[in-house]
Formats: sequence, structure tokens, C-alpha cells
Amino acid sequence: MDILRATPAHVDLVAPLFDAYRQFYGCAPDPETARSFLRERLERGESVVFVAVSDGRGVGFTQLYPSFTSVGAARAWILNDLYVIPEARRTGVGRLLMETAREMAVATGAAWMELATAKDNAKAQALYRSCGYVREERFDRYQLKLK
Repeated sequence: MDILRATPAHVDLVAPLFDAYRQFYGCAPDPETARSFLRERLERGESVVFVAVSDGRGVGFTQLYPSFTSVGAARAWILNDLYVIPEARRTGVGRLLMETAREMAVATGAAWMELATAKDNAKAQALYRSCGYVREERFDRYQLKLK
């Protein structure tokens, strides 16, 4: 198993995983949207994507977006996406991707990483807790829908 930091040259490797991730959250299959969205993020340097590769095939990925903490006056990272194909789950792929993301965040001087998941995604929540993430209790998050 190799973990690669994706570049635009890896879009075709990551796009099917990204499309499957979006389907997991209720989106219709749309390989072209997945491909173009990833390509744009990577070409513009707007996200960091790590992909797990086994036997030349992508089996999981994580995508992080840069952020900052004004109070902490430091960089932060949002671990926005984590997906592992069903047949590779419970093999350590998700944990390896999360550890790679943590190492990158530390290397960039980040004060913290944050993530969110569906309230009913108990398996993901268990993984996050086992990696040291703590549920935020102090703040309520709000979202303004624009589309």
C-alpha cells in the first residue's frame, strides 16, 4: 500500500473514489463533475489530496482544505473528505490516510485539524475518536445555503 500526495496527474486515479464518496452522501453519480472539481482544486493548489494505492488501484483518499485560526494566529486544516472503497474498509487504509494528513498538518505548523461527518456515521466517528479527535461541544455551527 502506498499513500501518494495527488497532483493533477493523479486526477483519473482519485476521481472514481471522489465520485463514490459523493454518492455515499446522496449525490447522483457524476464522474465528470468529480474529475473537473478535483482537477481544479489540485491545479489551483486549493486542496491537498492523499490517495491510497494498492496494486495500482486507488482504494481510498482524503482531501484537506487550508484554513486559519484568527484567535490562534496559525494555520489550520479541514479534513473535508475521507473515503475508502468497501472492500478495503477495516484494513487500516482510513487510519493510514488520516495519519498521513496529520503528519502533513504538523509539518505545515497547523494549530489543529477539524472534520465533520454525518450524525449517523458511527463507523467513521469511531475511527475519528480512535485517532484522537474530540467532538466539539463548545460551538454550534451554522450554514447559509447559497445553492
